[in-house]
Amino acid sequence: MKLGDGTCPHGPLRCGPRGPRRTAAALAALLAAAALVSGCGIRTTTVPVDAGAAPSRVPCRLTASDVTARSPDSVTAEVYLVCASQLVTVDREVAQGTVGSDRLKAARALLKEVQQAPPESERRAGFSTAVPAGLRVDPARADDPAGTLRLSSQPEDLSAEALAQLVCTYAESETLQTDGSVVLGGPGAYPPRAYLCTSQTKARPQDPTTPDALRLD
Repeated sequence: MKLGDGTCPHGPLRCGPRGPRRTAAALAALLAAAALVSGCGIRTTTVPVDAGAAPSRVPCRLTASDVTARSPDSVTAEVYLVCASQLVTVDREVAQGTVGSDRLKAARALLKEVQQAPPESERRAGFSTAVPAGLRVDPARADDPAGTLRLSSQPEDLSAEALAQLVCTYAESETLQTDGSVVLGGPGAYPPRAYLCTSQTKARPQDPTTPDALRLD
């Protein structure tokens, strides 16, 4: 066999482009890549990672320690507050006679309860109110339908949540609801309308289509 004629003196496995030099270089590159991944890459771990506290859920419920004993000269009335984007009832203590047969007195007493800022115990449970503090209930007019309550603001000018709170709170009172609805008007010349407190009203008080309003002819 002559040298220089293109024939490898050590056999085909030790010479040429597929010989041991290229094989060794490829193996070295693989080892270097493996070392890089194990040393600098992202490693899996079985240790839990602290990503912070999970979002808390408000209970919308008062504990037994938050409920105070009722005084003997008072009665319990249910009012609707906002909690977790829904309407939820809470018990409020009101003086006897304020939620009786006198419609105006009952409406004013319940309005006061539903518009005042919830106490600390209710705030901790997630309760809030959207009813404005300056809202008032005025006497009905002579030509108003039976059972009408006039507000110092047009009902439709209140926020959807505030109107839903007020309607559902009044609907719980036998003194204030008429055939299952609450008749509300405002200071303007617009005629009063009857409002219904439905399951949709309680579930989605922020929806401007609730509470359902009925025309009074």
